[in-house]
Amino acid sequence: MSFVNEAGWDRIARVVLGVAMLAVGFGIMGGTAGTVVGIIGFVPLVTGLVGYCPLYSVFHLRTNRADDSSARTA
Repeated sequence: MSFVNEAGWDRIARVVLGVAMLAVGFGIMGGTAGTVVGIIGFVPLVTGLVGYCPLYSVFHLRTNRADDSSARTA
């Protein structure tokens, strides 16, 4: 995806949170609550891997610099 609105630290935090939620949801917790936590864990995992958060776009937020990719042209 050409548009990234998450900084590196934000992406790492989301991936770690997503993996932790998946592990807790499908490994430690049981029943419906575990399934819900596990499924919700996919959201931060996928947004962290892709680097794009749809909610950031809705609220016009970004954790990375706007000119981060264009600053390294030389």
